[in-house]
Amino acid sequence: MVKQLREETGAGMMDCKRALENNDGDFDKAREFLRKKGLASAEKKATRITAEGRVGSYIHDNRIGVLIEVNCETDFVARGEIFQQLVDDLAMQLVACQQVKFVSIEDIPQEFIDKEKEIEMQKEDLLKKPEAIRSKIVDGRIAKLLNELALLEQPYIKDDSLLIKDLIKQTVATIGENIKVRRFERFVLGEGLQKRSQDFAAEVAAQTKKS
Repeated sequence: MVKQLREETGAGMMDCKRALENNDGDFDKAREFLRKKGLASAEKKATRITAEGRVGSYIHDNRIGVLIEVNCETDFVARGEIFQQLVDDLAMQLVACQQVKFVSIEDIPQEFIDKEKEIEMQKEDLLKKPEAIRSKIVDGRIAKLLNELALLEQPYIKDDSLLIKDLIKQTVATIGENIKVRRFERFVLGEGLQKRSQDFAAEVAAQTKKS
């Protein structure tokens, strides 16, 4: 039972043993105990080195594909079902959210932000407003744009009450290791060529519900 608990959670052998002892051998309660314990220490894990991991992929209908690198701390966790499922889900998320260009808001270049602010400030609906009000409206629009561009800020396609960054925190809590999304690349068939528009988000969501 200790081995099974370790395989499912990625927690250490002694932690699994202690969790079972503290919960009278109840497997489900022990797993929940480890999850809650991980949640309390998830922030501490955020600075730990992540040198292992997995490159995942997802291809939708031979028209759009994603490669994504997600890192963790140990090869043991990288080979585990929970981590692999997370990587698969993140790849699918990126196919559904084609507006996403960066992993996090912090990855968005300041030059890009400054340019977008300049464009917003010159929009016709704001030109007649006082400078202070115009600036406040622009700040709100830019914040919304940055959230739309960052993977970590997206609502999870399998549960839109959860953001991707929270999904990752939950997984960190479960496996007991730090997780970092390092990079991704998206490939769209015929990108740059004129073609009919396609709602990949709706298609991927429908496929998710079927599975």
